[in-house]
Amino acid sequence: MRKYILIRFLLVIAAVYSLSGCKKWLDLKPTDGIVGNEFWQTKEQVDAAVTGIYSSILASTGGNSRALTDFMFVWGEARADMVTPGNRTSQDEQDMINVNMVPTNGFADWSGFYKTINYANVVIELAPGVLATDNTFTQEHLDRSVGQAKALRALMYFYLVRTFRDVPLKLDATISDDNITPIPKTGADTILNQIVADLKEAELKVPLSYGNTSAFDKGRITRYAVNAILADVYLWMDDYTSASAECDKLINANAFTLVPGISFLDDLFITGAATETIFEIQYDEQILNPFFNMHTPSQKRYGAALHLPEEVFGIDLVNAEPQLDYRGEDAAFRGSDFGIWKYVGADQNGNNYRAIDQSFAPWIFYRYADALLMKAEAINELGQPLEASRLVKTIRERARALEMVPLDSTNQSGMATAILEERQREFAFEGKRWFDLLRFAKRNNYAGLDLILNAASISVPVTLQQAAFNKLRDHNSHYMPVFLYEMQTNPLLEQNPYYR
Repeated sequence: MRKYILIRFLLVIAAVYSLSGCKKWLDLKPTDGIVGNEFWQTKEQVDAAVTGIYSSILASTGGNSRALTDFMFVWGEARADMVTPGNRTSQDEQDMINVNMVPTNGFADWSGFYKTINYANVVIELAPGVLATDNTFTQEHLDRSVGQAKALRALMYFYLVRTFRDVPLKLDATISDDNITPIPKTGADTILNQIVADLKEAELKVPLSYGNTSAFDKGRITRYAVNAILADVYLWMDDYTSASAECDKLINANAFTLVPGISFLDDLFITGAATETIFEIQYDEQILNPFFNMHTPSQKRYGAALHLPEEVFGIDLVNAEPQLDYRGEDAAFRGSDFGIWKYVGADQNGNNYRAIDQSFAPWIFYRYADALLMKAEAINELGQPLEASRLVKTIRERARALEMVPLDSTNQSGMATAILEERQREFAFEGKRWFDLLRFAKRNNYAGLDLILNAASISVPVTLQQAAFNKLRDHNSHYMPVFLYEMQTNPLLEQNPYYR
């Protein structure tokens, strides 16, 4: 499956889109002519175009040539409390860590996400016409293609709305100069409603399985992937009943199992396509993931925060041979040098790095542990902390987690804290931590603002902390500025309030 995606990616990018030279609004314009008049004739071409959407997440498509998964890691981790800067941390990344974002910061460049959105828009708009030109292209095949495109478009907008809040909402394809028109930002609530609408439609169109291999299903949008994204979106929207229902679809399907704790690293991040994985982006020798250079010692952009062993995963002071959480030392990070190990380690004992040409660690969007913890979060907010605690215990037992603070299954507030802390351990360095902190913090009119302030007290240097705290008390600062280039080229855009 990985080779299928990557080979097709080269075909699609070279023959269909040729996007790299465009410098106009949102950098979306494909080459004129081939898209409408020559390419959209057969079901194979539709399949290649759908594959191009996935592949655009793998490759460097943004204005500053970083892969989208690089952005996803940095957006989800740099502003939180799990990472520290390394010897190759850029000034832009250092500014993010220090809560000093400005509109010229390269990580405020959303163009790569909008390119992927446009790939999806092109499929949604042009694939239906192939029904008239290829009599072997069925309505079921079309539905499957459009469903994947809508789900991936929704996922990209979900990243954007959590990172920038209000952003331009573009649902039509940019296929010629005539389609390039400036548009203003749309409110976050409207975008979230569109995300839900896209996902609900996708759920009806995509299959539970594509009938190839289990690895193929892990790297494609299935109905299960749609359910996982929907659950996450509903949690962000504080719709806990709907979030719980989406998690139930995953749990009751009996299609996923937690991998054994002892093989946590190997199954999920070395072999990949694990029984636990719901949806991941997969790499192989044709396109390596960007994380090897991000986390190996000579190129290290990020390391693990020094407080993790004692304060997050815990230290066993009871047993003669100390027990370790399977997800912590020498799985998430290497104990000897606090390097981030998930993406570069070749074993779960911290000894050997993978060779650079074996840097295939997948980027996991959702796995079964996420379904269980999202379910726990939802039902706890619905007043069921006892039931939530049982789900948390399932995760902890798999991990052989140390009991740092006993779970209080009678207290909703305490259980919310326990769920957030368990997510910190379970998804360390998987690009979720900042979004988790912000989701919990903004709940109930920002009753949890201290979560963000406490994270800053860990990650921001002492000399800069007071300035960071003052910024973070303004809720608008929790979202990134609109990139200066976009402000200069689109007169209808307004800068995010904090940065005006």
